[in-house]
Amino acid sequence: MHQTTNRYWKCLENLPEHVQKISKKNFALPISKKMTDTFSPKNANTILYCKKWQETVDFYKHRLKLPITHDSDWFIEFKLTETAHISIADEQRASIKSSGGAGITLALQVENIADAWQDLCDSGLEIDPVREHPWGAYVFYFFDPEGHRIEVWSPKQEK
Repeated sequence: MHQTTNRYWKCLENLPEHVQKISKKNFALPISKKMTDTFSPKNANTILYCKKWQETVDFYKHRLKLPITHDSDWFIEFKLTETAHISIADEQRASIKSSGGAGITLALQVENIADAWQDLCDSGLEIDPVREHPWGAYVFYFFDPEGHRIEVWSPKQEK
């Protein structure tokens, strides 16, 4: 038996019997079928752990004007779409530390790139100019106080 298969069966040993039966049945399905039947998130939430927590919270609240869906003294969740959220966690109260923005880009698609650019400029942000990308989109970038790069993009309209 293949090593990956052995690890899979070993993982099942600690699950209740009814879950093992379902999992073993799904294991025999083609990969594409397994992915759609076994892992189907309903929502997504990106959590950014921040040293500059209050400044970063204020940025998403006042500059980007995102609605708050959860508010505590160290963890704030903002709504991006019906199924996507972004949370800002105070690294001093969390078990995970800030990455200082390294290696993170938040890519946000908008309907109208020009309107989005103007709205964000009007909120006082310093933003790169809109550029055309070869992958068929218009895009601009800016950074939050913690150093996370934010990419705002919109697909090119077909003429």
